[in-house]
Amino acid sequence: MTTSRIFKTVDLFAGPGGLAEGFSSLKEAGRAVFDIALSVEKEPSAFRTLRLRAFTRQFRRIPDAYYSFIAGDISREELIAAHPAEWKAAEDETAMLELGTDEAREEIDQRLKSIRAEAGDDTVLIGGPPCQAYSLVGRARNRGNLAYDPAADHRHFLYQEYIRILDRLRPAAFVMENVKGILSSKVAGEGIFEKVLADLRNAGGTSGQYTILPLVCDGKGKHGDYVIRSELYGIPQRRHRVILLGIRSDRLTGHPDQVNRRLASSMTACSVADVLGNMPKLRSGLSRQPDSESAWRSAVIDAFGAAARACRESALDELGEVASALMDHRETLTEAEEALPRSDRRVTAVRDNWLSAWLVDEQLHVLPNHETRGHMTTDLARYAFAATFAECHARSPKADEYPRGLAPDHRSWESGKFADRFRVQLWNEPSTTITSHISKDGHYFIHPDPLQCRSLTVREAARLQTFPDNYFFEGNRTEQYVQVGNAVPPLLAHQIAKIVHGVLVPSSTS
Repeated sequence: MTTSRIFKTVDLFAGPGGLAEGFSSLKEAGRAVFDIALSVEKEPSAFRTLRLRAFTRQFRRIPDAYYSFIAGDISREELIAAHPAEWKAAEDETAMLELGTDEAREEIDQRLKSIRAEAGDDTVLIGGPPCQAYSLVGRARNRGNLAYDPAADHRHFLYQEYIRILDRLRPAAFVMENVKGILSSKVAGEGIFEKVLADLRNAGGTSGQYTILPLVCDGKGKHGDYVIRSELYGIPQRRHRVILLGIRSDRLTGHPDQVNRRLASSMTACSVADVLGNMPKLRSGLSRQPDSESAWRSAVIDAFGAAARACRESALDELGEVASALMDHRETLTEAEEALPRSDRRVTAVRDNWLSAWLVDEQLHVLPNHETRGHMTTDLARYAFAATFAECHARSPKADEYPRGLAPDHRSWESGKFADRFRVQLWNEPSTTITSHISKDGHYFIHPDPLQCRSLTVREAARLQTFPDNYFFEGNRTEQYVQVGNAVPPLLAHQIAKIVHGVLVPSSTS
């Protein structure tokens, strides 16, 4: 009979730990199939999040002290004092290092040596180099910088550190994630992606050391089978990323074309409403001026009125219905007995059963990271218009559909380059990609309920990313948004982990 195996797993460029969360959640006989032996992240707030999550993995049942900590009832020092051995294990599992530096190489190489000595061939490498240099938006910005030299941008070549570690660890499998832009990115006329594939396949200087298996089929384009469209696999978000699964060639059974490694498409798409629809209603705050419930009520009532007037002054016929809806909402806000709160930490249900089983924790009594940010009063009118337009037309308005009175003072507004500068997430569809840009202003992530007139909270973004509700994000709100936007959806990572486990050949039998 084949023995059950535990794979020591190394997570590079870990961020807050989305990949590790998905892999570590795969269990057999109550034990994690993928035991996270080392997670590496350089950004301090993401690292604190990563270490705290590593702490929770030391328990079969998360202790009450953790829930008290994320509720703000006890300090970090009190949490550590309650479970010092488990905190020490989390410290041993995580490292705040900048990959590619001499300091990081020295420490990581020692750790890899120990991991390999303990686990032998039963190791897995996961992670993805930072994606800014590959992203289409990042490349557009770089083109505007006359001093930018892609050949000198270290972010293009951080994957080489991933490959160096791949060579050192020689894992049974690896998973590497990046943005779609890597498929078309070039340096000195040479396609980056072809070089990445060749380097991964030949890691360690041996031709064909690794076989790279696509996780989907029937993808569009030359390398379409490497692009994962998250909304097809039960994730309530349209997130399209390149994910490479490499299996050491001596661990494969049969021809690669016959290996069962395809993600199973979900029968129905999960929507924004499935995860956010039951959450308590919140108001935004007011930025650059004193904020209070009465001040917000006055500002938002004025915003709906201004948006309605701008619609009526427009020559666009389709805005007549929007103007009427805006005035209806204005009346609702005027007649409301009290304004909405900015924070409501009640734990709420998730409509989709599969997502509910993944996201909801019955032990959780306070929902963390769920407070709104402030918005300028001029943006409140645009948010009111955009969300009401989406309510009427089941889509987010483009720049040329905004009435002139609501157009922002942006040089590029009428250029067509940022036609969806203000974008509403629609109730009955998966969200658009949650990115780190959500930390900037929230304009791309407007809540679908017009009466809330705001952008998404960190917790709402985290739910769309499928982080469990008990996943606590450290740092200030901006840092929390960045962590969520940069992560791999844990529930997608869990599905990939199942495939990796199914493909790997046990190194011994009994």
